[in-house]
Amino acid sequence: MNTSQRLERGKHKPIVAIVGRPNVGKSTLFNKIVGWRKAIVEDIPGVTRDRNYADTEWEGVEFSLVDTGGFDPGTDDSYLSIIKSHVQIAIEEADVILFVMDSTTGVMPQDREVHDVLRKCSKPVLYLLNKVDHENHETREYEFHSLGVDSFHNVSAIEGRNMYEMLDAVVQSMPGAPALGEKSDDDAVRVAVIGKPNVGKSTLINKILGEERLLTSPEPGTTRDSIDSLIEKDGKKYLLVDTAGIRRRSKINFSVEKHSVLRAIRAVERSDVVLLIIDAPEGPTHQDARLADLIEKKGKASAIVLNKWDLVPRDVAQTTGIEEITRDNLKAIDYCPVISVSSLTGKRVNKLFEVVDRLYSSYSRRLPTKTLNNFLEGIVGTNPPPLYRGKEVKFYYVTQPRARPPTFVIFTNTSKGIGEGYKRFIENRLRDEFDFEGTPMKLIFRTKRKE
Repeated sequence: MNTSQRLERGKHKPIVAIVGRPNVGKSTLFNKIVGWRKAIVEDIPGVTRDRNYADTEWEGVEFSLVDTGGFDPGTDDSYLSIIKSHVQIAIEEADVILFVMDSTTGVMPQDREVHDVLRKCSKPVLYLLNKVDHENHETREYEFHSLGVDSFHNVSAIEGRNMYEMLDAVVQSMPGAPALGEKSDDDAVRVAVIGKPNVGKSTLINKILGEERLLTSPEPGTTRDSIDSLIEKDGKKYLLVDTAGIRRRSKINFSVEKHSVLRAIRAVERSDVVLLIIDAPEGPTHQDARLADLIEKKGKASAIVLNKWDLVPRDVAQTTGIEEITRDNLKAIDYCPVISVSSLTGKRVNKLFEVVDRLYSSYSRRLPTKTLNNFLEGIVGTNPPPLYRGKEVKFYYVTQPRARPPTFVIFTNTSKGIGEGYKRFIENRLRDEFDFEGTPMKLIFRTKRKE
């Protein structure tokens, strides 16, 4: 089994953390790997004040890259102490760690302290000597062997030197075992429960489980971690993942909460179905819309759950069109079902299993190629696409290469000639015709010359 196949067994992208003391070129390395200037790069120690995340890939293997602030373990400065906590969090979350040192300075005391921290962790660590911009810098490698490390990667983040070899080593170092919390049966439907703090996520799961298995509190932010609970109902298995509430970025002040946000995002990544919990008395907010964007971006089936329905005034609860109003405020997932529940009283909570089953069925649905092509022929015959530069846009055939989420490839004589409106038209017709409830769909158009 090759590396790519092993990694597919996991349900979240592996995380690669870049650590090191200040001003060794971590952000430059981050930018080089990601391929665009995302992190601030300045020749001033401590410029990167927070962890910086980006999804990237190498040789078909996708992973999340984490840039951290400069790590100075011995400092008493409160600001650098916060950086230290960020780095320790990144180390805890990482699958692979890149320890970056400056080849031009030799081993510094802070390098030794970082090394002492990394020796205590059980994660794969790659040792990088950065700023090897000229051959003479390689002669200083012997100084770094005093750390007790046998091999190093001599790289130049600025020039891109030896980056390919280093990235090959990163991929080869990634463990193939499933992520923590995935030891449950593979046939369980993974359901992530996300939402802002204090919308009743843990209370809802407790009601489903029928026991006080999760810590609940009226104070926002009680859940600091992602917690998996396996439940079997009517012969079907569900893995429920309770997550910390996600605030908007400007409201995230503590490193432990940033840690919780990362775990919540990872919970979405490894889920099949996401329940977005909304505070019904408050209604959808801007932050709820951002969470909807996250769900759509990650390509997960989802439902919008209006919790605390027992607290909604009677005249508001009886208002017609509540579902449509809710979807209008969450445009990214306006194709999702809306269900109102009360986690406190248990009203309609059991209905969530029916919703999850329908969503998972839609998310996993695959259609025969013949059925798809009959469908495409029918809609093009009645509603052909607009002309492109005075020429007819032709569709040759369509196929579905994968599900979860349903992905369709349509071959045409000009992929550039298909506007967003017509793409949306095809998506909506697919959703209505084949009941793709609550799941995003990917439409890929490829130009193919008619044989």
